This record gives sequence, structure tokens and C-alpha cells, in this order.
Amino acid sequence: MSQTYPGASADRLRIHNLARAEARNSFAEDVRAGLLAEPKKLLPKYFYDELGSQLFEAICLLPEYYPTRAENEILTGYADEIVRAVEGPKTLLEMGSGSASKTRCIIEALLKQQDELLFVPVDISATALETSSRVLLQSYPRLRIEAYAGDYYDGLAALHERPEGTRTLALFLGSNIGNFDADEAQRFLRAMRSVLRAGDALLLGADLKKEPAVLEAAYNDALGVTAAFNLNLLVRINRELEANFDTRAFRHHVAYNAEIGCVETYIESQRAQSVRMGKPGLEIHFAEGERIHTENSYKYDLAGLSRMAEETGFVRARTWLDEREQFSSNLLMVAESDAV
Repeated sequence: MSQTYPGASADRLRIHNLARAEARNSFAEDVRAGLLAEPKKLLPKYFYDELGSQLFEAICLLPEYYPTRAENEILTGYADEIVRAVEGPKTLLEMGSGSASKTRCIIEALLKQQDELLFVPVDISATALETSSRVLLQSYPRLRIEAYAGDYYDGLAALHERPEGTRTLALFLGSNIGNFDADEAQRFLRAMRSVLRAGDALLLGADLKKEPAVLEAAYNDALGVTAAFNLNLLVRINRELEANFDTRAFRHHVAYNAEIGCVETYIESQRAQSVRMGKPGLEIHFAEGERIHTENSYKYDLAGLSRMAEETGFVRARTWLDEREQFSSNLLMVAESDAV
């Protein structure tokens, strides 16, 4: 289902809502399967209900959460150079666009080079897409937006043909690639490669390996915002699946696994307890100290990024770092070979 939005953005905004009727059932089934698994787990894509999205925006402003500041430094300082690295007029595609606040640097750099711009954001939240799109259209009169509300793969599968004679500059910002394990990251990059052509490029944000104390603090801030973000997943399960999680009986837990270069995030039960879930119709038992795995945040080095690019049909052509060399923005160009 697609919808245009009249008014100040007349004919400049179209949102394709790819939400499937079975999405709610998928949530229930994924939660059921995850909590019955050994060890227990929940999928991080379910963090982002309305409150979860707001909490994540707050996390990005925290002093401990360096990735946002580091990436903003790169995009602010090098946006013109980044867009010049892809030849010709361009269409801008962004996966997981969210508020699109960081995207503004790239949009402004592109509009210096061309008279108009088509921006194609893909995000799980239709509400976030509409809100961010309206703000962008008010700021940039020469911008047009064709948005897709759905998960990454549904969005990529539904993309329309881009305008003739343009290259695509795709964005996957933040440290979102770090939420995938090695196999999932390769699957995602191959899916991205499948919608790109010779001369197109993907700007991939990737957090770099560093001291464990710095990494753990970034995911366990002193104010407890990240803890609230993590535990909000239980609140969502209570609301949507008629469960009775007592969030005070669980705590946020973070640990850096140096062997695999990954910050691991958990929800830990602080006592032996049972939780009833009405919608899946089951009771889940927790031992004291038992954990639910909710998210991985993998960290990279530049050699690893090059290998991952080559294995998925790209070449790491350029990399920009912030001054402290904590974060990387990597321009992955479509490789000459079609093999992915």
C-alpha cells in the first residue's frame, strides 16, 4: 500500500507501507521461540516500538555513546568528498533511516552538485518515516522522497526503478552492520549488492575495535538510558502479548567478548521467577542470574571490512575516520565482477 501526502509536500512524498498482516503474529512467534530456546534470546529488531525509538534517539546524545558523535564528525567534515567519490547525478538510498538527522549532511552535499534529488529511505517505522520526511521536505525544496516502511529485505525487494542516468549512493549509517553476525552481515551486503549496479556505492558505517572499558560504557551508560531501552522490550511484550514481566526483577547486562570482537547485551533475571504470556499461552521459568540475549554489537578493523566487502561483491574504495579513529565510514564500490 502506498500513499501520497498533499499540502506543503504535494507530490513530493510517497510512502509505501510494506507491513504485513502477519507481523503481529510474527512478533508473538519470535518471542515464544526465543524464550523457549536454550539459551533464551529476543530479536533486536523488536526494540523499536514508539518508546524504544525515542529511547534510542536519546542514547545517541549520551556522553558515553561515542559512535554518533564520531560519525557526525566524519559526515560533517567529509560529506562533499564522499559524494564526489561517486560520479554523476545520484539517487540517495538509506537503510534504517530513522530520524535521518545524519543524512542531512549527505543531502546538502548532493544538492550542491545537482538540481534535484530523489531520497529513498527504508525504515521499519512508518511513523518515523512520515515525520522525518516532512521535516526534510520543508528544509529542502528540491528534494523528493519515495519511502518504504518495512524491514530491510522487504524494502530492498520492493524498490522501484531509479531515474535513468543516475547512480545510487546507498547509506547504512550508525553501527548497524555490527548488529549482524558474520553470516547475517554477508547476507545483508549481498542483498544490498543485488539492487546496485556498476558505478553505484554503499557508504557503510562501522564501529572499530577499541578498549573494552570504552565499549562497555557506550552500551551501559551512567544514566541508565540504555538499560531502559533494553528493558522496554519486556514492556512491549507485556503490552502486546499479555505477559506479566516485572521489569524491576530484571536488569540490563553488558559484556565485551574480546574473542569475537563483540559487545553482548542481555536482560538478566535477578531472582528465580516465572512469567506468564497470554497470547502465546505459555509460562516461562527463569533461574536467578539467567539471561535473555537481546543484541550483539560487533566491532571491526579495516582489514576485516575489506574482506567482508570483497566477499559480497564490493571493493572498499575509501575510508574516512574521525579524529580519534574510533569510527569508520567506508565507501564500498560495486565490484566489476557480478559474482556475489
